[in-house]
Amino acid sequence: MANIKSQIKRNRQNTARHDRNKAVRSELKTRFKSALAAAESGDADATAQAVRTAQKRIDRAAASGLVHRNTAARRKARLARLVAGE
Repeated sequence: MANIKSQIKRNRQNTARHDRNKAVRSELKTRFKSALAAAESGDADATAQAVRTAQKRIDRAAASGLVHRNTAARRKARLARLVAGE
């Protein structure tokens, strides 16, 4: 356990950030899976909506620095390719 005040605060901040980042990463995976499930169901409207939402969340995670921008681009391209059925 830290004795220094600033380190105690830093530990508190790190814990809060860790929890927030973990939730966002989990949501990215969930959105990706739901977009693939919508694509397999065959409903074009649901697929388009799910893909749009997934891409939006990926972009938001990249903008906040949670994932690297190249990683975000790769995930979006992979999602588009899988949904298109290649």
